[in-house]
Formats: sequence, structure tokens, C-alpha cells
Amino acid sequence: MTHVLSREGASVHHLRNALPEHPDNPGVPLDLDAVANVRVNLSAVERRAATIPTRRTVKKEWQAAWLLKAIQCIDLTTLSGDDTEGRVERLCAKAIRPLKPELIEGLKLGSRDIHVGAVCVYHRYVATAKRALEGTGIPVAAVSTGFPAGLAPLDTRIAEVKASVADGADEIDIVITREHALTGNWQALYDEVAAFREACGRAHMKTILGTGDLKTLRNVGRASMVAMQAGSDFIKTSTGKEGVNATLPVALVMVRAIRAYREATGHIVGFKPAGGISTAKDVMNFQFLMKEELGNAWLQPGLFRVGASSLLADIERQLEYYVTGRYASFDHNAMA
Repeated sequence: MTHVLSREGASVHHLRNALPEHPDNPGVPLDLDAVANVRVNLSAVERRAATIPTRRTVKKEWQAAWLLKAIQCIDLTTLSGDDTEGRVERLCAKAIRPLKPELIEGLKLGSRDIHVGAVCVYHRYVATAKRALEGTGIPVAAVSTGFPAGLAPLDTRIAEVKASVADGADEIDIVITREHALTGNWQALYDEVAAFREACGRAHMKTILGTGDLKTLRNVGRASMVAMQAGSDFIKTSTGKEGVNATLPVALVMVRAIRAYREATGHIVGFKPAGGISTAKDVMNFQFLMKEELGNAWLQPGLFRVGASSLLADIERQLEYYVTGRYASFDHNAMA
């Protein structure tokens, strides 16, 4: 497969959709030949991934534009055992107004509505988040299906999906049974993801592959293809709880699978890296990857999300430096 390389400038006005704003993937019957044909040259992937941080340098207003777009693609997340309704409400307030008024003024954004792509919580807090975000247009994503291990009984996981949708979740982040990918039981993986897709109903479904558990990039590529064939609207790298989470080599394999799937079926699937993306530099590397491999359409929140909790604080610091010439300490910014 060839890849798209572009040196076009990256101002906010250039980052426009050439495709529908949201994924369009009804799924297809399981094609085991297409799955078997997924092969990965490890050294080539590693060489290509290593070039991404070095290929493109953006400074000043261009960097600010990329970071503003990154904010709009964040799934602002809290998935801790000590979560409370108050914490989720504060997270939602931050999601609605991720930048301080003085930064909005300094960036000359006027009345432009800058908010995150979604708020991601456990099922327990879906209703809380829906109330806090009412009228904003910001979707609520619920992690489901026995997150993060995904080893609860299938009926229990399907019931959790349905409960989150009933509580108002707009998006469901499901986790696969990694054993199916590790043993090459692609029919079982397809059937599982298809069952979750049916349970999601109107809600968009993001399929978390748990790539750090899949051992090889070939398993990552094949699991990506099966998840898309089963009707995933997004494929997502990680729960954030694995030992290794989102990496550029893994992302490269997954986005090329998205491109191959689109070429074969015409269906559009989004991508969500998650876990370990905590700095502005990190997120821009993933943005560069999306632009070069899939094009500008995949820089929009309808097709690109970043699962993160602390990332927003560093983006704020970088934008504040652009506006004032000074870095603020992390505790100077509100909860992120």
C-alpha cells in the first residue's frame, strides 16, 4: 500500500473535511482472506514511524492552530476507581470551556466555540455527564463490556452496552477478548464485535483492541480488519491500562488497515489512539501521522479522537506560552 505525503500548511482553516463528518461503516461479512492478507514488515513500520516526529516542524501560529484542533479531538477522560459525580461534573465543565478567557482573547478566537470531542466515563457516570453537558452538543462516551479486561460473561457485557445507551451514551468504547486475536480465532472475534455493534443501536462504537496485549503488529493489523468488518465505527489502540499503550508503530498499522478497508469496501472508519499521550508534542505526532497517511479529513473529531486525561493541561501551557511568552505551571491550569 502507498501512503499519502503532504507538506500543506496546517492552519485551522486548512483542516477541513473532504469526507462525511462521522464514520459510515455498516460492516461487511467476515472475509478471512482479507484478514490473512494483512501482513506487517516490522522493520519498515519502525523506520516509517521513526520519521514522523522528524518530518514536520510547525511553530508559532501554525503550532497553535494544530493544538486548537487537537483540543477538539480529545475524548476527555476519567476512568479511576475513586471517580465521583463531582469529579465528572468538573470534567464536563472543563470539556465545555477547555481554555481560559484570557487565552481565548489572546488567540483572537472571538466567539469561536472551542470544546473537546467527547467526555469519556464509566457507565456509572453516563447520566451525570449527560446532565452536565446538556445543550452543548458534546457527546458522552461510555467504556463498556467489562472494561478494561473484557473478560466478563458475554451476556453481561452486552447488557452493560445496552444500559449505557439507555442512560444516554452517544458513543460506546468496547473492549475485545484479546484471546481471540492471540489464538487467531477471527470468527469468534467477529461475532463478539458484531454482537456489541447490535447492542449499541444508535450509538457510535469504538473498538478497543488492547494493542499492548496483542504481542505482534500482525495481530494488531488483523484484529483491526476484523473489528472493522464487524461494524466498528472507530478502532482504538488501548484502554490506557495496558503496560504499553498508544505508539506510533501501532498507530501506523491501524491507520493503514483503515485505508485498506476503505479501498476494499468504501466504508469509513475513525481512529482513536489512547493511553500515554500526555504532551502537546505527543498529540501532534499522531496528528502528523493522520494527515500523511489518511489526509485532512482524519484530523476532524468525527474521524479522529485522542483518549487523554492530562494532555489538555500541557496543550494549555503551550498555548499560553504562544500568547504570553511564559510557561505556566501545571497546577496553574484548571482540572484536565
